[in-house]
Amino acid sequence: MTTIRTPADEAEARAIQDELRERVVLDEEGPAAGTGLVTGVDVAYDDERDIVAAAAVVLDAATLAVVDEATAVGRVDFPYVPGLLAFREIPTVLAALDALTSDPGVVVCDGYGRAHPRRFGLASHLGVLTGLPVIGVAKNPFTFSYEQPGPRRGDFSPLFADDGEEVGRALRTQDGVKPVFVSVGHRTGLDAACAHTLRLAPDFRLPETTRRADTLCRRALSAAVEATGTASGN
Repeated sequence: MTTIRTPADEAEARAIQDELRERVVLDEEGPAAGTGLVTGVDVAYDDERDIVAAAAVVLDAATLAVVDEATAVGRVDFPYVPGLLAFREIPTVLAALDALTSDPGVVVCDGYGRAHPRRFGLASHLGVLTGLPVIGVAKNPFTFSYEQPGPRRGDFSPLFADDGEEVGRALRTQDGVKPVFVSVGHRTGLDAACAHTLRLAPDFRLPETTRRADTLCRRALSAAVEATGTASGN
């Protein structure tokens, strides 16, 4: 099982990000969209009980049929700090990935990769730790600027960091709906990341990987909270 050390404080967390960022691979395009397997990962929290549930759902990239799925439940061991969310999520996400019986293929995170203040969001962090090709597809904008893309599915505009670097794209996945925010995590290119996102979102704004992992992790969290309540009542 892949492991991650929990930092003692924010300074150590940033030092870990600086260390691991040097291992990100940016010169591979990764598997072509619509081929092989693709896995969505997502998490859900119960902040009152400090419980986090993660889900990993493997889809056939051509048909979007579910091939495999797994969940894991853990404790939140790191405080909420913008830019350091990976340290809250990754241990349980790794446990869910390790519980799969299928090769994950390309992993799609509900979060960021390069489009991150330290160029090392969840998608990059997860990619370095697992060695898998990972892309980030986020619902909301973070610390970058962009122009609205055109109104049609497939239209996009670049995401720019403060220093002018292009760190991702705002991508329209459905006509007339707000874009998602795509960035490279590890062992993929930006063109490929956008192609995967469009293939995974034939009917809705969000990729099917994210939609299915979201449903599964929420179900796992509800079961864990219920079990906690039952245990405390005994």
